[in-house]
Amino acid sequence: MPAMETDARTRILDAAVALLETEGLAALSMREVARRAGLSHQAPYHHFGDREAILAALVEIGFRELEAALAAHRGASCLEERLLGQGLAYVTFALRRPAHFRLMFRPELVQVGKFPAAEEAAGGAFSELEAMVVAIRPSLGCHVESDPLISLHWSLVHGLAQLLLDGPLGARFPSVEARLAHAEAVLRAHALLILGGRLVR
Repeated sequence: MPAMETDARTRILDAAVALLETEGLAALSMREVARRAGLSHQAPYHHFGDREAILAALVEIGFRELEAALAAHRGASCLEERLLGQGLAYVTFALRRPAHFRLMFRPELVQVGKFPAAEEAAGGAFSELEAMVVAIRPSLGCHVESDPLISLHWSLVHGLAQLLLDGPLGARFPSVEARLAHAEAVLRAHALLILGGRLVR
């Protein structure tokens, strides 16, 4: 791709990310993205085709960032800190990037399977959670298979993120700092229960 086209695509995506984060999904139109990027109204269509395609690019960006945040805890000093660190990274991403996080899990807006790059990015983030569970499983002293454990952990961190972001826990803890402190306490309890071997056998 020529440098000028790459630059225009980058400007469009940067403008779309900024618009999503500052004004939310409802404000994200191809025309407004073009205006903020300083390009013609037709420029976004040249690079993305339609609104779903640009949303898919945003989903890809979000999952790449989430994957990087999770991967940063691979080298934790112990399994408990890895479990806690990756869980807190997941919730932190949701609370710091709420509009982006919501978009990433809106299949009625973006059918990720139609966009290979977005699908690959989503798989990369999931693989970090999967690898962490596979790493801790031998220490559990139980016979639960990896798949249910992965679903258990993902359900906890994703459900916690949503409750803090859009549910009753958000009302109970109005500031991001208070929400993160509560998330850390919950995840520490989760790590204690999981690594304490108190799973149902």
